Amino acid sequence: MRQIFLDTETTGLDWEAGHRVIEIGCVEVMNRRQTDKHFHCYINPQRGIDDEAIEVHGITPEFLVDKPIFADIASQFFEFIKDSELVAHNAPFDVSFLNNEIRLSRLDYGPIENYCEITDSLALARRIHPGQRNNLDALASRYNIDNSHRTYHGGLLDAQILADVYIAMTGGQAAFSFGDDSRAMLAKTRARPEDSRTNKVEKGEFVVVCADENELAEHAKWIMLLGDDCLWTKDGH
Repeated sequence: MRQIFLDTETTGLDWEAGHRVIEIGCVEVMNRRQTDKHFHCYINPQRGIDDEAIEVHGITPEFLVDKPIFADIASQFFEFIKDSELVAHNAPFDVSFLNNEIRLSRLDYGPIENYCEITDSLALARRIHPGQRNNLDALASRYNIDNSHRTYHGGLLDAQILADVYIAMTGGQAAFSFGDDSRAMLAKTRARPEDSRTNKVEKGEFVVVCADENELAEHAKWIMLLGDDCLWTKDGH
């Protein structure tokens, strides 16, 4: 299972008002473990940056003067994300900005959705923790993810923190289905004589069947589709 965790920084909050992407950070996760592969670049937006945005990410127009434009890095970006599950916190924001960059570049790539499955980790967090703060800082604190080195928001750093948060957030609920190894273990257990099973229990030797990491992730997605009234998303369950 290949996942790409993505974060962008922009010149402002609204692409429809002419704002642009200025940083892209992506980290690769394979089978719920971060690999050493990542994609990171700064982009010259060919326009100014709102003061409020600079206060958040610390990236100035002067810093971006000699950086490439989106069209120059597009092929590398798409090669990195293709055929993956792309996870972003408030994914509609990032995806809409990136799709706007694709349109403005006049390159024949088509929308991000053509290359990967999109997962919004913010929507998932709101279902798991209704009524609570679910920004990245709050989630990192809730799941004991160290983000003390995060002075400013940054594309690559935030993508790494998001990967850690997502893995923690989706790893605490057991799934209902079993993989082939688990099925084999169950079959072996059920094939034992009744006395043998009783003796094992009396000795405290219990057979524990655990969902694997892929099943945990799929279960978390399934729970998200059930809506806000799902029992497993309520406090205490």
